[in-house]
Amino acid sequence: MAYKTILVHVDEAPHSAARILLAGELALQEGAHVVGVATTGISRFLYQNETVDDKDPNLARHLDILRERASHALAEFAPRLQSLGVQSFEQRILDDEPSAGLSLLARHADLVIVGQLAPNGRGPDVPADVLLGGGKPVLVLPFAARTSAAISVTRDGVASPGGPAPARHILAAWNASREAGRALQDALPLLRRADSVTVAIIDAEARRGVFGDPAGTDVLAWLERHGVMASVVLGQGERPGLLKRAGSVGEQLLALAAERDCDLLVMGAYGHSRLRESLLGGVTRSVLDAMTLPLLMSH
Repeated sequence: MAYKTILVHVDEAPHSAARILLAGELALQEGAHVVGVATTGISRFLYQNETVDDKDPNLARHLDILRERASHALAEFAPRLQSLGVQSFEQRILDDEPSAGLSLLARHADLVIVGQLAPNGRGPDVPADVLLGGGKPVLVLPFAARTSAAISVTRDGVASPGGPAPARHILAAWNASREAGRALQDALPLLRRADSVTVAIIDAEARRGVFGDPAGTDVLAWLERHGVMASVVLGQGERPGLLKRAGSVGEQLLALAAERDCDLLVMGAYGHSRLRESLLGGVTRSVLDAMTLPLLMSH
């Protein structure tokens, strides 16, 4: 697998520049085409159902304002990619909601880059919606992501002196589930280039026979056949009981990533009810809410 088409969500958030920068760095490494997308926020279903008359003068002015904002968000997209040396890219303005529009375009991409949900929880939950609706791996950047465009990466994947290439030290969460296996598969282009890969297994002794003997043997052998030399770290979650918190494993994964100075966490995402309050499982939700490093997820 390779990332040949990278879709990046561009909006007016302060860390949107970091998404463009990361998309450019990965494009140089992979020889990929980058698609930058800004949305107006008007659902395409309104147009399809003919409930919107864009010839109405009042509505037309409102749509013009929304499209102008989307255009403003994209103003630095091309210059930032050109400054990195990216040759193949395009930008689009969609008359659609962010989650729906990105989910649709994700089906023609290999990787989607989005930003973390706002701390106040307002606005669309783009990471969760695109993850479940797009069918492709989603790379989520935290609000703490760097926004400097001074870092350049050659076509051979060598970073300039300005900083490290992306995803040099990776922590991969492993529980032998379908979702975790999909995430590792989708992350292989990054895992192969990393300086170090650590596979984190929580509560291995509670599921004997699932992870190999010793724990992690099977997944390490699979990764090695793909050219990835990894190590295993075993963790202990909270003991089962009435007061056990679903998000405790997520907190432990983030703590392990911080202890090991990792710059990417890879994990499977576990979806439940389509209700917004329980759109994703406790571990996934806790990581998405508290993450301070990039997160690659697959569902």
